Parts: sequence; structure tokens; C-alpha cells
Amino acid sequence: MSLLNPQSYRGRLAPSPTGLLHLGHARTFWTAQERARARGGTLVLRNEDIDSTRFQLEFVPQMIADLRWFGLEWSEGPDCGGPCAPYNQSERMNFYRAALEKLRVGGFIYPCTCSRQDIREATRAPHANADGEPIYPGTCRPQGNPWPMTSDMNSAPAPGHPSRSANWRFRVPDGETIAFTDGNCGGQKFVAGKDFGDFVIWRQDDVPAYQLACVVDDAAMGITEVVRGADLLISTARQLLLYRALGLPPPDFWHCALMLDEQGQRLAKRHDALSLRTLREQGSTPEQLRSDWRVPGQTAGG
Repeated sequence: MSLLNPQSYRGRLAPSPTGLLHLGHARTFWTAQERARARGGTLVLRNEDIDSTRFQLEFVPQMIADLRWFGLEWSEGPDCGGPCAPYNQSERMNFYRAALEKLRVGGFIYPCTCSRQDIREATRAPHANADGEPIYPGTCRPQGNPWPMTSDMNSAPAPGHPSRSANWRFRVPDGETIAFTDGNCGGQKFVAGKDFGDFVIWRQDDVPAYQLACVVDDAAMGITEVVRGADLLISTARQLLLYRALGLPPPDFWHCALMLDEQGQRLAKRHDALSLRTLREQGSTPEQLRSDWRVPGQTAGG
């Protein structure tokens, strides 16, 4: 990161090749681009292809082509390189493993053998939180006071150990309020252990979960503002805990309102009728699609 100017604005686009990009993605990415442009900053494209169970290789060139067609431009990415390469998450495993080991040695994580069904069926498991993730009931959680972490909590086998067949969870500081000011949504507060519980950062199939990979990459790439959908507000609270545990400075955050379909449901990649590829084939132009979009705070300092 020493090659990067710490005073310059750096934003990012971080799509996953798990399906065709839809209009909601396009509006969020357009917001990210316009905010970077207004500040004379740099826009980075990161291909979040870490989840081999969901992504498909054929979606990668389609994803880049759709982004280019829509008018999005970036100066660093998997197709053009840059000082923070590689920009494909599948090529960044050494970064994630180093962060995982740091968390393990620091006593911030523990192995968990519970399945999703186990969590759902746990008698003490509360209802799912705001993003639909069930709050972990603490079945595998070590005993004792976790914050500040104590040195005797790092006795679990290291990730990658032959006997390991578990997820690794980050132990949250129960009762602590995680507060931050979002650039678009204003003040936010989430209580650890109530609004969200211990969360997976490394999966039993030996790949990092979204929360860890996102934090590691945004820090390593010098991202100064993360622009993404409002459904990830609660993920920001989780990630702020990871930034703190790893000793990394967090970026600013700007969460965009979600785009909804006619039934009031947020768009997902199953909405093929509103995918950029389909809209393009139907004759729509990028200018028509974003004709009524307005990005609050486009001007510098906004």
C-alpha cells in the first residue's frame, strides 16, 4: 500500500460472477463511479470470484462487457492490472490466510462445527437479523470473557490443520454498540450479540467468507470509500469489528437505496428481465436506463 497516495480518493466496483448483472447493480456501480469522478479519484474493479460453489467462469467476460457497455470505467482491475494486483479474489488466498492466522493468534476466532440446520433448530437461536442471517446461538463458542481477547483462546488447531472440518467464526463483543455514520443513510447503530452474532469468516471448504475477504481486499487496495447496497449496512458493523481486530483503518461507507421490482422485492440475479444483457438485447441504451438517476453528493465534499 506504500505505492498509493493516502490522501487520494479510491473507490471500487466489486461484482461477483454468479449471474448476469441487473439494473440494481448498475445503479450502485454508477453511483460509485460518479462519486469517484467528482473527487478526481481512482476507481478499482475487483472480481469477487472466491466462491467456487456459486460463480461460473463464463460470467466473468460477460460481467466486464456489460459494465463497459453501461459506460463504467476503471483504471485498475483484472483486465488492466494496477499496483494492487491481483484483482481476482481467487488469486489472493495468501492475503486471506495471513489475516486468518492473525485473527487466530489474537484469539478473535474459534472453530465451529454447527451446520445451518443446527443453528435454525437450536432452542436458543433467536430470529434472523436484518439481513436474514440467523444469529448464532453460541453452541461452539469458547467459555470466558472474550473482549479483550485472552491469550489462552488461541489453542485451537490452526486453519488448514488435517483434522479441521469446521467453519471459523469471529467472536463478537456481546452488548457493544457498533456505531458509524453512513454517507447516504446517516447514523447507524447495531448491537453485537443482539442485532448480529458470531459470524463465519472462513468456511469449512477452506475458502474465506465474504466478510473477511472484503475487509482484507479493501484495506490492501487502499479503498477510501465503499459504495454498495443498503442491504449490507449490518455487514458494515461486522466488518468494522474485523478492521479493529486486524489493526486496519476502515474506509468510509455509502450505502445506496435498493432497487425494487413491481412487487416491492429487491432485485436479484434471478430477475433476468432486468439484467443488463437482456435490456441491451431489447434495444435499451445506458443513457435511457439512467436518465432519471441522481447521485446525491456527486460534487466534491458532498
